[in-house]
Amino acid sequence: MLSQQDNEILTRVGPGSPMGEVLRRYWTPALLSSELPGPDCDPVRVRLLGENLVAFRDTNGKVGLIQENCPHRGASLYFGRNEECGLRCPYHGWKFDADGACVDMPSEPPSSSFKERVRARAYPVHESGGIAWTYMGPAESMTPFRDFGTESLPQKNHLATKLQSYCNWIQTMEGNVDTAHISWLHSWDGAADIEDDGSDKPGYPSNKMTWKFWMHDRAPQLEIEDTWYGFRYAGVRETPNGNTNVRITEYIFPYSTIIAAVPYSTRHLMVVPIDDHNCWRYNFEATVPSNPQGHGGAPLFSYGPFETPFTRRVGGITPRNYLAEADYNIDREVQRTTTFSGVKDFVSQDLMVTESMGPIYDRSQERLGTIDKAIIRMRNQLIRSAKALEENSDAPLLALAGPDADFRKIRAADKILEEGEDWRYLGTDEDPVVQEAEEALRASEDRSPQPAAGD
Repeated sequence: MLSQQDNEILTRVGPGSPMGEVLRRYWTPALLSSELPGPDCDPVRVRLLGENLVAFRDTNGKVGLIQENCPHRGASLYFGRNEECGLRCPYHGWKFDADGACVDMPSEPPSSSFKERVRARAYPVHESGGIAWTYMGPAESMTPFRDFGTESLPQKNHLATKLQSYCNWIQTMEGNVDTAHISWLHSWDGAADIEDDGSDKPGYPSNKMTWKFWMHDRAPQLEIEDTWYGFRYAGVRETPNGNTNVRITEYIFPYSTIIAAVPYSTRHLMVVPIDDHNCWRYNFEATVPSNPQGHGGAPLFSYGPFETPFTRRVGGITPRNYLAEADYNIDREVQRTTTFSGVKDFVSQDLMVTESMGPIYDRSQERLGTIDKAIIRMRNQLIRSAKALEENSDAPLLALAGPDADFRKIRAADKILEEGEDWRYLGTDEDPVVQEAEEALRASEDRSPQPAAGD
Protein backbone atom coordinates (compact mmCIF):
# COMPACT_ATOMS: atom_id res chain seq x y z
CA MET A 1 0.00 0.00 0.00
CA LEU A 2 0.96 3.64 -0.31
CA SER A 3 0.49 6.46 2.16
CA GLN A 4 -2.13 8.98 1.12
CA GLN A 5 0.65 11.55 0.73
CA ASP A 6 2.59 9.37 -1.70
CA ASN A 7 -0.61 8.52 -3.57
CA GLU A 8 -1.18 12.24 -4.08
CA ILE A 9 2.38 12.68 -5.36
CA LEU A 10 1.98 9.74 -7.72
CA THR A 11 -1.33 10.75 -9.27
CA ARG A 12 -1.48 14.56 -9.47
CA VAL A 13 -0.05 16.01 -12.68
CA GLY A 14 -1.19 19.63 -12.90
CA PRO A 15 1.16 22.65 -13.07
CA GLY A 16 3.29 22.90 -9.96
CA SER A 17 2.58 19.37 -8.72
CA PRO A 18 5.68 17.24 -8.04
CA MET A 19 4.75 14.55 -10.58
CA GLY A 20 3.55 17.11 -13.07
CA GLU A 21 6.95 18.76 -12.94
CA VAL A 22 8.65 15.42 -13.62
CA LEU A 23 6.44 14.64 -16.62
CA ARG A 24 7.02 18.11 -18.06
CA ARG A 25 10.74 17.33 -18.39
CA TYR A 26 9.97 14.78 -21.15
CA TRP A 27 8.78 15.20 -24.73
CA THR A 28 5.14 14.13 -24.51
CA PRO A 29 2.50 13.26 -27.12
CA ALA A 30 0.13 16.20 -27.49
CA LEU A 31 -2.03 14.84 -30.31
CA LEU A 32 -1.84 12.73 -33.46
CA SER A 33 -0.41 14.44 -36.53
CA SER A 34 -3.48 13.24 -38.42
CA GLU A 35 -5.69 15.43 -36.22
CA LEU A 36 -4.17 18.40 -38.05
CA PRO A 37 -4.42 17.09 -41.62
CA GLY A 38 -3.16 20.13 -43.52
CA PRO A 39 -2.05 23.78 -43.45
CA ASP A 40 -4.66 26.19 -42.09
CA CYS A 41 -6.95 23.30 -41.08
CA ASP A 42 -9.34 23.53 -38.15
CA PRO A 43 -7.64 23.97 -34.77
CA VAL A 44 -7.93 21.23 -32.15
CA ARG A 45 -8.51 21.49 -28.41
CA VAL A 46 -5.77 19.77 -26.40
CA ARG A 47 -5.99 19.17 -22.67
CA LEU A 48 -2.64 17.94 -21.43
CA LEU A 49 -1.28 17.58 -17.88
CA GLY A 50 -4.21 19.64 -16.63
CA GLU A 51 -3.63 22.54 -19.03
CA ASN A 52 -6.11 23.70 -21.68
CA LEU A 53 -4.36 24.29 -24.99
CA VAL A 54 -5.13 24.67 -28.68
CA ALA A 55 -3.14 23.06 -31.49
CA PHE A 56 -3.10 24.34 -35.06
CA ARG A 57 -1.11 23.79 -38.23
CA ASP A 58 -0.17 27.08 -39.83
CA THR A 59 0.05 28.02 -43.50
CA ASN A 60 3.60 26.66 -43.73
CA GLY A 61 2.70 23.35 -42.07
CA LYS A 62 4.24 24.18 -38.69
CA VAL A 63 2.30 22.96 -35.67
CA GLY A 64 1.62 25.42 -32.87
CA LEU A 65 0.48 24.50 -29.35
CA ILE A 66 -0.63 27.52 -27.34
CA GLN A 67 -2.86 28.36 -24.40
CA GLU A 68 -6.55 28.09 -25.18
CA ASN A 69 -7.59 31.39 -23.59
CA CYS A 70 -6.62 34.51 -25.49
CA PRO A 71 -4.22 36.67 -23.40
CA HIS A 72 -6.52 39.64 -24.09
CA ARG A 73 -9.69 38.76 -22.18
CA GLY A 74 -9.79 34.98 -22.20
CA ALA A 75 -11.91 34.04 -25.20
CA SER A 76 -11.17 30.53 -26.46
CA LEU A 77 -8.74 30.53 -29.37
CA TYR A 78 -10.26 27.23 -30.46
CA PHE A 79 -12.94 29.35 -32.15
CA GLY A 80 -10.30 31.45 -33.87
CA ARG A 81 -9.45 31.78 -37.54
CA ASN A 82 -6.42 29.76 -38.64
CA GLU A 83 -5.06 31.89 -41.45
CA GLU A 84 -1.87 33.36 -42.86
CA CYS A 85 0.54 31.70 -40.40
CA GLY A 86 -1.39 32.42 -37.25
CA LEU A 87 -4.46 31.80 -35.13
CA ARG A 88 -6.65 34.90 -34.88
CA CYS A 89 -8.95 35.38 -31.88
CA PRO A 90 -12.59 35.76 -32.95
CA TYR A 91 -13.26 38.42 -30.29
CA HIS A 92 -10.98 41.33 -31.28
CA GLY A 93 -8.78 39.85 -34.00
CA TRP A 94 -5.56 39.45 -32.04
CA LYS A 95 -3.40 36.97 -33.92
CA PHE A 96 -0.76 34.59 -32.55
CA ASP A 97 1.82 32.58 -34.45
CA ALA A 98 2.95 29.01 -33.70
CA ASP A 99 5.54 30.31 -31.22
CA GLY A 100 2.95 32.32 -29.27
CA ALA A 101 4.02 35.75 -30.52
CA CYS A 102 1.26 38.27 -31.10
CA VAL A 103 1.82 39.20 -34.75
CA ASP A 104 -1.25 41.34 -35.29
CA MET A 105 -3.43 43.48 -33.01
CA PRO A 106 -5.86 45.22 -35.38
CA SER A 107 -8.12 46.50 -32.60
CA GLU A 108 -5.30 48.75 -31.32
CA PRO A 109 -4.02 51.91 -33.07
CA PRO A 110 -1.59 51.16 -35.96
CA SER A 111 1.13 53.07 -34.15
CA SER A 112 0.83 50.94 -31.00
CA SER A 113 3.69 48.62 -30.07
CA PHE A 114 1.54 46.83 -27.49
CA LYS A 115 1.53 43.58 -29.50
CA GLU A 116 5.27 43.28 -29.02
CA ARG A 117 4.71 42.93 -25.27
CA VAL A 118 1.97 40.28 -25.50
CA ARG A 119 2.53 36.57 -25.94
CA ALA A 120 0.41 33.46 -25.63
CA ARG A 121 1.94 30.66 -23.61
CA ALA A 122 3.31 28.28 -26.22
CA TYR A 123 5.13 24.97 -26.14
CA PRO A 124 7.57 23.65 -28.75
CA VAL A 125 6.30 20.85 -30.99
CA HIS A 126 8.18 18.08 -32.79
CA GLU A 127 6.42 15.68 -35.16
CA SER A 128 7.68 12.12 -35.33
CA GLY A 129 6.08 8.77 -36.13
CA GLY A 130 2.61 10.20 -36.70
CA ILE A 131 2.53 12.04 -33.36
CA ALA A 132 2.96 15.72 -32.52
CA TRP A 133 5.11 15.77 -29.37
CA THR A 134 5.62 18.71 -27.05
CA TYR A 135 7.94 19.78 -24.25
CA MET A 136 6.21 21.62 -21.37
CA GLY A 137 9.06 21.97 -18.87
CA PRO A 138 11.58 24.73 -18.18
CA ALA A 139 13.37 25.86 -21.33
CA GLU A 140 16.75 25.57 -19.64
CA SER A 141 16.08 21.90 -18.83
CA MET A 142 14.90 20.84 -22.32
CA THR A 143 16.76 17.81 -23.65
CA PRO A 144 16.78 16.51 -27.23
CA PHE A 145 13.80 14.55 -28.48
CA ARG A 146 13.76 10.93 -27.32
CA ASP A 147 13.98 8.94 -30.54
CA PHE A 148 12.41 5.52 -30.04
CA GLY A 149 13.03 4.82 -33.73
CA THR A 150 10.34 7.05 -35.22
CA GLU A 151 12.78 9.68 -36.51
CA SER A 152 13.94 7.32 -39.28
CA LEU A 153 10.64 5.46 -39.67
CA PRO A 154 9.31 5.80 -43.25
CA GLN A 155 6.01 7.64 -43.35
CA LYS A 156 4.31 4.65 -44.96
CA ASN A 157 5.08 2.74 -41.74
CA HIS A 158 3.67 5.35 -39.39
CA LEU A 159 0.95 3.76 -37.28
CA ALA A 160 -0.17 5.78 -34.29
CA THR A 161 -3.45 5.58 -32.42
CA LYS A 162 -4.90 6.93 -29.21
CA LEU A 163 -7.79 5.88 -27.02
CA GLN A 164 -9.20 7.78 -24.05
CA SER A 165 -9.45 6.22 -20.62
CA TYR A 166 -11.57 7.79 -17.91
CA CYS A 167 -9.29 7.30 -14.94
CA ASN A 168 -5.97 8.47 -13.55
CA TRP A 169 -2.96 7.63 -15.69
CA ILE A 170 -1.30 5.50 -13.00
CA GLN A 171 -4.19 3.04 -12.94
CA THR A 172 -3.66 2.43 -16.66
CA MET A 173 0.12 2.23 -16.30
CA GLU A 174 -0.18 -0.34 -13.51
CA GLY A 175 -2.17 -2.60 -15.81
CA ASN A 176 0.56 -2.34 -18.43
CA VAL A 177 3.22 -3.70 -16.05
CA ASP A 178 0.98 -6.42 -14.63
CA THR A 179 1.71 -9.63 -16.51
CA ALA A 180 -0.36 -11.78 -14.14
CA HIS A 181 -3.73 -10.32 -15.13
CA ILE A 182 -3.61 -11.80 -18.63
CA SER A 183 -4.12 -15.22 -17.05
CA TRP A 184 -7.37 -14.03 -15.51
CA LEU A 185 -8.98 -10.92 -16.98
CA HIS A 186 -8.12 -11.89 -20.58
CA SER A 187 -8.65 -15.64 -20.27
CA TRP A 188 -11.21 -17.80 -22.05
CA ASP A 189 -12.24 -21.38 -21.33
CA GLY A 190 -11.29 -22.76 -24.73
CA ALA A 191 -7.61 -21.83 -24.22
CA ALA A 192 -7.15 -24.84 -21.96
CA ASP A 193 -8.23 -27.13 -24.78
CA ILE A 194 -5.84 -25.82 -27.45
CA GLU A 195 -3.96 -28.79 -28.86
CA ASP A 196 -0.18 -28.80 -28.67
CA ASP A 197 1.06 -27.78 -32.10
CA GLY A 198 4.63 -28.79 -31.35
CA SER A 199 5.84 -25.36 -30.27
CA ASP A 200 5.80 -26.06 -26.53
CA LYS A 201 9.54 -26.58 -26.53
CA PRO A 202 12.63 -24.37 -26.17
CA GLY A 203 12.44 -21.62 -28.80
CA TYR A 204 9.58 -19.48 -30.01
CA PRO A 205 6.06 -20.77 -29.39
CA SER A 206 3.11 -20.10 -31.64
CA ASN A 207 0.91 -17.21 -30.66
CA LYS A 208 -1.90 -19.73 -30.40
CA MET A 209 -0.02 -21.67 -27.72
CA THR A 210 0.66 -18.55 -25.66
CA TRP A 211 -3.05 -18.40 -24.85
CA LYS A 212 -2.69 -21.92 -23.45
CA PHE A 213 0.42 -20.98 -21.44
CA TRP A 214 -1.38 -18.07 -19.78
CA MET A 215 -4.24 -20.37 -18.82
CA HIS A 216 -1.95 -23.18 -17.63
CA ASP A 217 0.16 -21.13 -15.20
CA ARG A 218 -1.97 -18.40 -13.68
CA ALA A 219 0.47 -17.34 -10.94
CA PRO A 220 3.67 -16.29 -12.76
CA GLN A 221 6.88 -15.47 -10.95
CA LEU A 222 8.35 -12.03 -11.61
CA GLU A 223 12.01 -11.20 -12.13
CA ILE A 224 13.03 -7.55 -12.53
CA GLU A 225 16.15 -5.97 -14.00
CA ASP A 226 16.78 -2.27 -13.41
CA THR A 227 17.99 -0.35 -16.47
CA TRP A 228 19.15 3.18 -17.36
CA TYR A 229 15.69 3.88 -18.78
CA GLY A 230 13.58 2.30 -16.03
CA PHE A 231 13.37 -1.49 -15.85
CA ARG A 232 12.48 -4.63 -17.73
CA TYR A 233 10.85 -7.61 -16.13
CA ALA A 234 10.04 -11.20 -16.98
CA GLY A 235 6.83 -13.00 -16.17
CA VAL A 236 8.03 -16.59 -15.77
CA ARG A 237 5.50 -19.36 -16.41
CA GLU A 238 5.70 -23.13 -16.61
CA THR A 239 4.23 -24.53 -19.82
CA PRO A 240 2.09 -27.67 -20.04
CA ASN A 241 5.17 -29.64 -21.16
CA GLY A 242 7.19 -28.41 -18.18
CA ASN A 243 9.23 -25.79 -20.04
CA THR A 244 9.89 -22.21 -18.92
CA ASN A 245 8.17 -19.43 -20.83
CA VAL A 246 9.23 -15.82 -20.23
CA ARG A 247 7.28 -12.72 -21.21
CA ILE A 248 9.61 -9.71 -21.04
CA THR A 249 8.00 -6.29 -20.80
CA GLU A 250 9.84 -2.95 -20.88
CA TYR A 251 9.07 0.06 -18.70
CA ILE A 252 10.50 3.29 -20.07
CA PHE A 253 10.33 6.07 -17.52
CA PRO A 254 8.04 7.83 -16.95
CA TYR A 255 4.98 6.65 -18.91
CA SER A 256 5.76 4.12 -21.65
CA THR A 257 5.76 0.34 -21.91
CA ILE A 258 6.56 -2.18 -24.62
CA ILE A 259 4.49 -5.28 -24.02
CA ALA A 260 5.93 -8.76 -24.55
CA ALA A 261 5.37 -10.40 -27.94
CA VAL A 262 6.78 -13.35 -29.92
CA PRO A 263 9.64 -13.06 -30.82
CA TYR A 264 10.15 -9.40 -29.83
CA SER A 265 8.43 -6.04 -30.14
CA THR A 266 9.18 -2.30 -30.32
CA ARG A 267 5.57 -1.15 -30.28
CA HIS A 268 4.96 1.40 -27.52
CA LEU A 269 1.93 1.77 -25.31
CA MET A 270 2.32 5.23 -23.81
CA VAL A 271 -0.06 6.59 -21.20
CA VAL A 272 -0.37 10.38 -21.32
CA PRO A 273 -2.30 12.20 -18.58
CA ILE A 274 -5.02 14.55 -19.81
CA ASP A 275 -5.50 15.67 -16.21
CA ASP A 276 -5.78 13.94 -12.85
CA HIS A 277 -8.91 12.00 -13.85
CA ASN A 278 -8.36 11.10 -17.53
CA CYS A 279 -5.61 9.87 -19.82
CA TRP A 280 -4.85 8.90 -23.41
CA ARG A 281 -3.48 5.48 -24.31
CA TYR A 282 -1.15 6.13 -27.25
CA ASN A 283 -0.05 3.13 -29.28
CA PHE A 284 2.60 3.56 -31.96
CA GLU A 285 5.09 1.67 -34.06
CA ALA A 286 8.68 2.72 -33.37
CA THR A 287 10.41 0.67 -36.06
CA VAL A 288 9.58 -1.23 -39.23
CA PRO A 289 8.25 -4.62 -38.08
CA SER A 290 10.57 -7.48 -39.05
CA ASN A 291 10.00 -11.16 -38.38
CA PRO A 292 11.64 -12.98 -41.32
CA GLN A 293 11.21 -16.47 -39.85
CA GLY A 294 7.55 -15.84 -39.06
CA HIS A 295 8.02 -16.76 -35.40
CA GLY A 296 4.69 -17.05 -33.64
CA GLY A 297 2.76 -17.96 -36.77
CA ALA A 298 -0.73 -16.55 -37.18
CA PRO A 299 -1.48 -13.39 -35.14
CA LEU A 300 -2.44 -13.75 -31.50
CA PHE A 301 -5.93 -12.38 -32.01
CA SER A 302 -6.70 -14.67 -34.92
CA TYR A 303 -7.49 -17.15 -32.13
CA GLY A 304 -9.93 -16.75 -29.30
CA PRO A 305 -13.32 -15.08 -28.86
CA PHE A 306 -12.18 -11.46 -28.52
CA GLU A 307 -12.22 -8.43 -30.76
CA THR A 308 -9.60 -5.72 -30.39
CA PRO A 309 -8.44 -2.50 -32.07
CA PHE A 310 -4.93 -4.02 -32.33
CA THR A 311 -6.01 -6.18 -35.24
CA ARG A 312 -7.39 -3.34 -37.33
CA ARG A 313 -3.96 -1.78 -37.97
CA VAL A 314 -5.56 1.61 -38.56
CA GLY A 315 -4.24 4.87 -37.13
CA GLY A 316 -6.28 7.66 -35.58
CA ILE A 317 -8.48 8.03 -32.52
CA THR A 318 -9.95 4.70 -31.46
CA PRO A 319 -13.66 5.07 -30.65
CA ARG A 320 -15.01 3.83 -27.32
CA ASN A 321 -17.86 1.39 -27.92
CA TYR A 322 -17.68 -0.24 -24.48
CA LEU A 323 -18.40 2.29 -21.75
CA ALA A 324 -19.06 2.30 -18.01
CA GLU A 325 -22.56 3.66 -18.61
CA ALA A 326 -23.39 0.41 -20.42
CA ASP A 327 -21.42 -1.78 -17.99
CA TYR A 328 -18.90 -2.32 -20.82
CA ASN A 329 -21.50 -4.42 -22.64
CA ILE A 330 -20.83 -7.30 -20.25
CA ASP A 331 -22.63 -10.52 -21.16
CA ARG A 332 -23.17 -12.52 -17.99
CA GLU A 333 -24.00 -15.71 -19.88
CA VAL A 334 -20.72 -15.45 -21.81
CA GLN A 335 -18.97 -14.79 -18.50
CA ARG A 336 -20.43 -17.99 -17.07
CA THR A 337 -19.69 -20.17 -20.09
CA THR A 338 -16.93 -18.76 -22.30
CA THR A 339 -14.72 -15.92 -21.05
CA PHE A 340 -13.58 -14.87 -17.60
CA SER A 341 -14.70 -11.25 -18.00
CA GLY A 342 -17.80 -11.49 -20.18
CA VAL A 343 -16.59 -8.43 -22.15
CA LYS A 344 -15.92 -9.11 -25.81
CA ASP A 345 -13.43 -6.33 -26.55
CA PHE A 346 -9.94 -7.17 -25.27
CA VAL A 347 -8.83 -3.60 -24.49
CA SER A 348 -12.18 -2.76 -22.93
CA GLN A 349 -11.58 -5.52 -20.41
CA ASP A 350 -8.62 -3.46 -19.16
CA LEU A 351 -10.67 -0.27 -19.23
CA MET A 352 -13.42 -1.96 -17.21
CA VAL A 353 -11.16 -2.85 -14.30
CA THR A 354 -9.04 0.31 -14.24
CA GLU A 355 -11.94 2.73 -14.64
CA SER A 356 -14.08 0.86 -12.09
CA MET A 357 -11.51 1.77 -9.42
CA GLY A 358 -12.76 5.35 -9.62
CA PRO A 359 -11.06 8.44 -11.05
CA ILE A 360 -8.16 8.17 -8.56
CA TYR A 361 -7.86 5.02 -6.48
CA ASP A 362 -6.89 5.39 -2.82
CA ARG A 363 -3.85 3.10 -2.65
CA SER A 364 -3.70 3.31 1.13
CA GLN A 365 -6.54 0.73 1.01
CA GLU A 366 -4.81 -1.85 -1.18
CA ARG A 367 -3.08 -5.12 -0.33
CA LEU A 368 -0.27 -6.07 -2.71
CA GLY A 369 1.12 -9.54 -3.43
CA THR A 370 4.12 -11.10 -5.14
CA ILE A 371 2.58 -10.53 -8.58
CA ASP A 372 2.78 -6.74 -7.97
CA LYS A 373 6.57 -6.44 -7.91
CA ALA A 374 6.78 -4.50 -11.18
CA ILE A 375 4.02 -2.12 -10.09
CA ILE A 376 5.88 -1.43 -6.85
CA ARG A 377 9.13 -0.82 -8.77
CA MET A 378 7.46 1.64 -11.13
CA ARG A 379 5.80 3.54 -8.30
CA ASN A 380 9.07 3.77 -6.38
CA GLN A 381 10.93 5.17 -9.38
CA LEU A 382 8.23 7.76 -10.04
CA ILE A 383 7.75 8.89 -6.43
CA ARG A 384 11.49 8.99 -5.76
CA SER A 385 12.04 11.14 -8.85
CA ALA A 386 9.18 13.51 -7.97
CA LYS A 387 10.51 14.05 -4.47
CA ALA A 388 14.08 14.54 -5.68
CA LEU A 389 13.06 17.11 -8.30
CA GLU A 390 10.95 18.96 -5.75
CA GLU A 391 13.99 19.28 -3.49
CA ASN A 392 16.46 20.07 -6.28
CA SER A 393 15.41 21.37 -9.70
CA ASP A 394 18.64 19.96 -11.15
CA ALA A 395 18.12 16.45 -9.78
CA PRO A 396 19.00 13.76 -12.35
CA LEU A 397 16.08 11.90 -13.89
CA LEU A 398 15.85 8.51 -15.56
CA ALA A 399 15.63 8.02 -19.33
CA LEU A 400 16.42 11.53 -20.53
CA ALA A 401 17.81 11.86 -24.02
CA GLY A 402 21.57 12.12 -24.31
CA PRO A 403 24.58 10.86 -26.27
CA ASP A 404 24.62 7.49 -24.48
CA ALA A 405 20.85 6.93 -24.49
CA ASP A 406 19.75 4.82 -27.48
CA PHE A 407 16.02 4.29 -27.08
CA ARG A 408 15.85 2.39 -30.37
CA LYS A 409 17.44 -0.64 -28.72
CA ILE A 410 14.66 -1.15 -26.16
CA ARG A 411 12.64 -4.24 -27.08
CA ALA A 412 10.21 -6.57 -25.34
CA ALA A 413 10.35 -10.32 -26.01
CA ASP A 414 8.64 -13.69 -25.47
CA LYS A 415 10.33 -17.10 -25.63
CA ILE A 416 10.55 -20.60 -24.12
CA LEU A 417 14.01 -20.82 -22.59
CA GLU A 418 16.65 -23.41 -23.27
CA GLU A 419 18.08 -25.16 -20.23
CA GLY A 420 20.25 -22.60 -18.43
CA GLU A 421 19.35 -19.76 -20.82
CA ASP A 422 19.24 -16.27 -19.26
CA TRP A 423 16.21 -14.23 -20.31
CA ARG A 424 18.05 -10.93 -19.88
CA TYR A 425 19.68 -10.94 -23.32
CA LEU A 426 16.38 -11.52 -25.15
CA GLY A 427 15.35 -8.52 -27.23
CA THR A 428 18.80 -6.93 -26.98
CA ASP A 429 21.34 -6.45 -29.75
CA GLU A 430 22.93 -9.74 -28.64
CA ASP A 431 19.75 -11.69 -29.39
CA PRO A 432 20.20 -13.69 -32.66
CA VAL A 433 16.54 -13.13 -33.57
CA VAL A 434 17.04 -9.36 -33.34
CA GLN A 435 20.21 -9.57 -35.41
CA GLU A 436 18.45 -11.62 -38.07
CA ALA A 437 15.51 -9.21 -38.20
CA GLU A 438 17.78 -6.17 -38.48
CA GLU A 439 19.75 -7.82 -41.29
CA ALA A 440 16.50 -8.61 -43.11
CA LEU A 441 15.53 -4.95 -42.94
CA ARG A 442 18.88 -3.83 -44.27
CA ALA A 443 18.55 -6.27 -47.16
CA SER A 444 15.05 -5.09 -48.00
CA GLU A 445 15.24 -2.56 -50.82
CA ASP A 446 11.82 -1.05 -50.29
CA ARG A 447 11.57 -1.66 -46.52
CA SER A 448 8.17 -3.26 -47.07
CA PRO A 449 6.46 -4.07 -43.77
CA GLN A 450 6.72 -7.70 -42.68
CA PRO A 451 4.44 -9.51 -40.24
CA ALA A 452 4.56 -7.66 -36.94
CA ALA A 453 5.64 -9.69 -33.95
CA GLY A 454 2.75 -10.52 -31.69
CA ASP A 455 0.00 -9.50 -34.12
